[in-house]
Amino acid sequence: MDIHSGRRHTAIRAVLVCAFLVVPLSVTGCGERKFEDPYLFEDRSMELTDILPEGGSAEEGSGYGELFASDLCVVMDEGAYDSGEITAEAGAVFDLSSRETLYSKNAFERLYPASITKVMTAILAIRYGNLSDMVTVTEDAVITEPGASLCGIRPGDRLTLEQLLYGLMLPSGNDAGAAIAVHIAGSIEAFADMMNREARALGAVDTHFVNPHGLTDENHYTTAYDLYLIYKEALTLPEFREITGTVSYDASYVDASGAAVEKTWSGTNMYMLGKRDTPGGLTVFSSKTGTTQAAGSCLIMATRDTDGGEYISVVLKSEDRSSLYDNMTKLISKIDN
Repeated sequence: MDIHSGRRHTAIRAVLVCAFLVVPLSVTGCGERKFEDPYLFEDRSMELTDILPEGGSAEEGSGYGELFASDLCVVMDEGAYDSGEITAEAGAVFDLSSRETLYSKNAFERLYPASITKVMTAILAIRYGNLSDMVTVTEDAVITEPGASLCGIRPGDRLTLEQLLYGLMLPSGNDAGAAIAVHIAGSIEAFADMMNREARALGAVDTHFVNPHGLTDENHYTTAYDLYLIYKEALTLPEFREITGTVSYDASYVDASGAAVEKTWSGTNMYMLGKRDTPGGLTVFSSKTGTTQAAGSCLIMATRDTDGGEYISVVLKSEDRSSLYDNMTKLISKIDN
């Protein structure tokens, strides 16, 4: 499969991502790295001789950095926000219409994403797969880690890629993630390579994936800001909006013996389930939760105000699920509705 087919990013955007966001990083561990101003040319620059268009200048003020950031929210000064306002390790709110960052805490700190990883898995499945494909589940989908979330598929089961995506995003099935990865790329490792290439193309240069589901690995990490970049891209896909905006899904497929299997998969976002109230006038229309012992409780979601404006908010490493939603409510309360 040619993973570049159908790519929506232009060549110049890819050049700008590489030129202005790539910095030398260790590829191991989940340490913290911060810039005083991550958008200053001197903090992000690299040799451009071989990749700039003919006659292009790598000098500050050339306009390339400005062009790259023109459709993005940027985080210029986290000191302007009260970092003690939320108890989670990192959190941010981004206004997609005005391209304004409404709040940011530790947006560039590398942290474990847990099942928010599955947003990237869904992007690749939608972009490079056919949702009507019939997928035969392999042994790769057998997940034995205690406490891992599953949608309950088994080796030999046959279901569509679309059904697997619902099993991935609603009950957060790690087994569905593995099945999707093998179907799209042939192996977990090859799919992780695809994930990392896609992340770099989006400018998510503080992200490194080793699996499609988010089970803990020291080499599997991201940042709140990178997740904003990834989720912003996901929202360009109508299928992603449809799947992640669904609260419950009835799946009908067959097992290895050909017998019918019926399952109902439910989402996990407490706002969408009506178990938590949003500030007045706001509606959560897409989300992904994630929880592991190492990552804590995590949530990324898209919210719409009464005028149709859309926002992405993310909380990473809350102490527990209750504090996760307390933190998120504080963040989305910053939306001027």
